[in-house]
This record gives sequence, C-alpha cells and structure tokens, in this order.
Amino acid sequence: MDFPPHLGSMPMHAITEIHGEPGLLERFRLEVQQFDDGARARLTAALDLAAELHRDDRRVREPYLNHLLRVAIRLMHHYQVRDVDVIVAGLLHDAVEDHPSELADGDPEGDPTEAALAALAARFGPRVATLVAAVTNPLYDPARDRNAQYREHLAVSLDREPWARVIKVSDFTDNGVGVIHTVGPKVVSSARKYRPMVPLFRDLIGRPDTPLSPAVKRHIFGQLDLAEERFSAILDQPARSN
Repeated sequence: MDFPPHLGSMPMHAITEIHGEPGLLERFRLEVQQFDDGARARLTAALDLAAELHRDDRRVREPYLNHLLRVAIRLMHHYQVRDVDVIVAGLLHDAVEDHPSELADGDPEGDPTEAALAALAARFGPRVATLVAAVTNPLYDPARDRNAQYREHLAVSLDREPWARVIKVSDFTDNGVGVIHTVGPKVVSSARKYRPMVPLFRDLIGRPDTPLSPAVKRHIFGQLDLAEERFSAILDQPARSN
C-alpha cells in the first residue's frame, strides 16, 4: 500500500480514518526508526505480541490494535519518550487485563493476573511488568460504582509510578479526546466515565516528578482542555422543548 510522504505529520485519527491499521503500522515503523537495532527489535516483538493477543478484539468500528498503536505513537511523537520499556508497556497496557490466560500460556496455577505479569516480566523485563500492572484494572466490587472504583484505583497506582502516568494519559487522550471518533451509546458512556479523570490527570502531569519536558506537559494540558470541551458538548446539552 502506498502512503503519502506527509504520513509522519498526520493526526493519528486521520491516519486511522484514511489508511486504517496499515497506515498506523507504517507510522509506527517510521517512529521507531529513531531507535537502535536492539530497541527496534524489542518494540517489534511487543507489537507482534499485542497483535496476537488482541487479534479478535474490536473497538467499536476498528481493530483494537489501532488503539494500542496510537497510544505508542503518541508516546514517541508527541511526548518524545525514548524509554523503550515505557513504549513496550504502552503497546501491552491492556494485555494483562484483557488476555491474562493467553499471555500466561494457559498456566492454571494461582492468580491469572499475577501469572500474566510474571510471563510479561520474563519476556520483556520486570520494569515493563510493573508499568503494565500500574495501569491494569483490578477486580471491582459489583456493589459499588465501577467508574468511581476506576478513578480510585488510578489515583493510587499512578501516584507511585510516574512513568505509568505517561502511559495512562496517552491512553486517556485516545479514549477521551478521541471520543468524538466513536459512535452509538459508547459516546455518552465514555464521556461520563472519562470526564471526572481530567482534574486527576492535570494534577498528575503537573507534578515535578512526572518525567516529561515543560513543552510536552503544555501539550498534554491542551489536550485535557480539548477533552473537557468535548465532554461538555456531549453531556451538557440543554434539554429540548417539544
């Protein structure tokens, strides 16, 4: 497939709409050219594993892998992340939550999440497993509000893992700012889920120990402003009179 020479400067959702998964894969390939051979091999291995684990997963109108590619590309391009462990964890941030048994190769012993994290550590190192663990949702209490538990979990887990904040805000940007690229009931349910996260991310990204440059932090704050605008447009419409 032929891609335009300006693919490297196209917004990621534009690549998604026009070129689909092949376009995002090519954009990923362009981004990883800046790394050495060993780093590229690790990133390619992580992408291959993500593609295999999520091969049958869908995200409303698209393959789930598109979301993982956008999270990783955003880390490299917009956030200027050069830490390969962080990008690998970005590609695999949903692997333990969504496919623990497959990741652990069907290991029946013990807790499936712990087995999956151990398998991830064995393949990509303990730091990658720690970062993925920080952004993996626990089992929720069915008697309590699920979204409230989600926020509580992230507030605690991201407080102690600065690099996990970076991964999660890329994930949030794809889900929150990107909410206008989805359709159906998920538009409203996603806006309700993610809107209360905006103040938390403002605080976390603004902290001195969040390992991003001032320019990148300003970029993220702008994206959080845009997310809030879009949530308001979805949720705050005045009731129509008959």
